[in-house]
Amino acid sequence: MQAQANPQRDHGCDLPPTESDDASAQRAVQAFVLDQHPATLTICEIAREFSDQEGDEVERAIRDLVGAGLLRCEGASVLPTRAALHANQLEGE
Repeated sequence: MQAQANPQRDHGCDLPPTESDDASAQRAVQAFVLDQHPATLTICEIAREFSDQEGDEVERAIRDLVGAGLLRCEGASVLPTRAALHANQLEGE
């Protein structure tokens, strides 16, 4: 699963990420982690999957998703929370 391109970065601009960029990165990371579940992923593995984005953007997305209670970190491992898995299951029904 590849994340969407960032037009600001694709055109050579080094503008700071917007809330829209952050939300897009969070959606992409959350979808990837849920798609890969029950596999345990590391932060580095997730960052490699989104190699077209800056590492800071992916790490910020993980941090924000942890803060929102949708992901949890155990050392370097990143896992979806039970709440995220349940919400994902409800969406699929």
